[in-house]
Amino acid sequence: MGMGARPQTAGTAGCSHPCRPHHCLCTRPLVLLRSGVTLIRSDLERRRLRGVRGPGASRGGGGPGADSPPRRCQGAGSPGSPGPVRPPAVKHPRSGAAPESGSCQRGERRAMASLLCNARIQLTDTLEQMQQGTLMRKVKSKSWKKQRFFKLQDDCMTIWYQSKRTGKTESAFSISDVETVREGHQSEVLQSLAEEFPPERCFTIVFYGRRGNLDLIAGSAEEAQCWVQGLRQLIEKADKNKDGRMNFKEVQRLLKMMNVDMNEDHALRLFQDADKSESGTLEGEEFVLFYKALTQREEVLSLFQEFSEDGKKLTLLELVDFLRQEQLEDEGTEEMAMELIDKYEPSETARARHVLSADGFLMYLCSPEGSIFNPQHRALWQDMNQPLCHYFISSSHNTYLIEDQLRGQSSIEGYIRALKRGCRCLEVDCWDGPNGEPMVYHGHTFTSKIPFREVVSTLGKYAFKASDYPVILSLENHCSMEQQEVLAQQLKDILGEQLLTTTIDGHVPSHLPSPEELKHKILLKGKKIGRLEDTLDGPGDEVPDVSDDDNGAEAEEERRRAKKDKETLAQALSDCVIYCKNVSFRGFQEARSHSRPSEISSLSEAKARKLIRDAGNEFVRHNAWQLTRIYPSGMRTDSSNYSPQEMWNAGCQIVALNFQTAGTEMDLCDGLFSQNGCCGYVLKPPFMRDEETLFNPSDPSSREGPGPITLTIQVISGQQLPKVANSKDGAIIDPLVRVEIHGVPADQAHQETKYIENNGFNPRWDETLQFQLHVPELALVRFVVEDYDKTSRNDFVGQFTLAFANIKPGYRHIHLLSKDGTSIPPSSLFVHIRITEPPVPEQD
Repeated sequence: MGMGARPQTAGTAGCSHPCRPHHCLCTRPLVLLRSGVTLIRSDLERRRLRGVRGPGASRGGGGPGADSPPRRCQGAGSPGSPGPVRPPAVKHPRSGAAPESGSCQRGERRAMASLLCNARIQLTDTLEQMQQGTLMRKVKSKSWKKQRFFKLQDDCMTIWYQSKRTGKTESAFSISDVETVREGHQSEVLQSLAEEFPPERCFTIVFYGRRGNLDLIAGSAEEAQCWVQGLRQLIEKADKNKDGRMNFKEVQRLLKMMNVDMNEDHALRLFQDADKSESGTLEGEEFVLFYKALTQREEVLSLFQEFSEDGKKLTLLELVDFLRQEQLEDEGTEEMAMELIDKYEPSETARARHVLSADGFLMYLCSPEGSIFNPQHRALWQDMNQPLCHYFISSSHNTYLIEDQLRGQSSIEGYIRALKRGCRCLEVDCWDGPNGEPMVYHGHTFTSKIPFREVVSTLGKYAFKASDYPVILSLENHCSMEQQEVLAQQLKDILGEQLLTTTIDGHVPSHLPSPEELKHKILLKGKKIGRLEDTLDGPGDEVPDVSDDDNGAEAEEERRRAKKDKETLAQALSDCVIYCKNVSFRGFQEARSHSRPSEISSLSEAKARKLIRDAGNEFVRHNAWQLTRIYPSGMRTDSSNYSPQEMWNAGCQIVALNFQTAGTEMDLCDGLFSQNGCCGYVLKPPFMRDEETLFNPSDPSSREGPGPITLTIQVISGQQLPKVANSKDGAIIDPLVRVEIHGVPADQAHQETKYIENNGFNPRWDETLQFQLHVPELALVRFVVEDYDKTSRNDFVGQFTLAFANIKPGYRHIHLLSKDGTSIPPSSLFVHIRITEPPVPEQD
């Protein structure tokens, strides 16, 4: 989505966008062995990054089966589209496998030992006490303190808690969801209770992803220490490597936890084949053999052997052939092949001979270079010297809320999370507070309050941690004149040079400045008295004059508005608004005649939809020269979201979403802004940056250029898909894959595979789905894995969303994300992607 020339500027700061791999082991309570399998993959990656060659498991044979038609197809563009297309056939494997190196064996042995360590956590007095349960106060605000009974489950990986009054279980979470445990008053809520409860009884559980922190108050310092130390012990346990043994009964139990529904006789055969010592238990090298037998990737080995003459290795030229023919890499393929061998081949001997073994081939396919997401587009790759209005801008609504809009908690944590995700437009609702201190909260509701000063301090600290590019602070000002003066003073005192208080060159702009020109600057969006040139001329008490160029009616209207604004808006606060002056939207003709590029209109989602429906082309043209902000309906008191896609289709730049609410809408937002260095800015396509464009999102033929592109996706297999949260013990998922296209109305579509019964570990679909994209520049592709349920709604398992422009063709892995957008390694899909361009018409 949004193409542009590569900039000549340096990249942005480090990004903590949720689509990036997380260092947590997994984000769902898959309990023991899933964490261990993750450790195996994590160990490989850590060793690779340290320059130590880790293991790669040899894989068995087999080839993908025949293609089958999609199970269901809905959406525009489906009728009449071509039937399933078979990607290049994968030959049946030949015998033989790549030799193993000693370092591979040692690495796998250590990884399997780690797995067993997690499977056998030694119970201490502390853990036993946690398993007996403890009554503690769960705290959400100074007034909301409810008693809950917390208990560690027997698996030592899951904690649930229930209401003391009703006895109803409220929630559960996995130890693997926990990032850290903080002792004392280290959250805003606990700080507000410092006089009531001593720090020795207080602690905070911090989770990965969007999940809110859990503030707890124990009945005594001893109980608090028990839980703090116990939780830390369980978190640390995942990283320790110790040897152990595993009998067949334990293997069966762990297979269930791994989402593997395996016939007992087959499981026993694998166990006995690996038990070379015939001791009835697995240890050392036997763990490695069992793990390799369990994790065979037949479809990968058959692909490897199609290009390997001897079936055991890929020579440099054979690897180049694969990269060119299947992966469609057309630049520097020989150099790329050498780099891949050096980077992913575990055998030193093979590296010296410039060949790639089957293990190295698999490691490449599972790497960033083998991902469906173009690794070059992960970095900053677009032109950042266009006007601000030429970019889609990552934007948050009610940023201060981390729950719903009626009784939810207001917290600076909402700002920290949004900024770490690369969000570049934040919202702050300001109201008069006690002692002359403005407060931030959702007005006329029961949401908690935070001082404006704390919000600004947080903004100054975190604004440019994930991105160097400008942050827009959308100010909803409900304060008195006196406290507006305080707002302005705090903005200037705390932000200092970060706050933009004049134009880039000191002159009234004819167009908006670029993100590059505004690096490390914070722009205030709000109401303003008079025109921008009045601020540049210096502050004054007089109602501004109008120029000789203005006609009488317009001049009188300008004076009337300025006089009204001066009665309700402090001059000091007005002077802080430079490029983002709030103006009411009075139609496209009025905006074109009287508005300026430095002005911005805010529209409700309903108003925006009406404009898109009635005047789509005019809306796109308007957004080519001026900013537009879209916000959710006031009826969304549950902090739900509208689809941002229809707003992006019209070129709307600031499409504000409730970041605290997970779902398809936030998946689309994450998918769009995961590119371009996660900097929060994505360049719009050329036809949306032209003020005279003919493009109308309702009429794809209005886009100049070739006809529709055909996207063909063969869904081949899945790897170690997580169990559904809160599923019954021993339950195995029945996974299916749904591929969704989000774009202009003509491109909206989805298709899905059949479901695979009782196999979340290594399901095989081998199904082909096909889509027609009329406006591929605006298309987002969402891959969703669900657990099929014939009696009720399917359960969510994982997803991954990306812009079509970032898709790499060929054989690719899709690394799945959880519902809240965090990584869930090693869960993935293996697919083949083909993109067919329409033929270029012949010149006469």
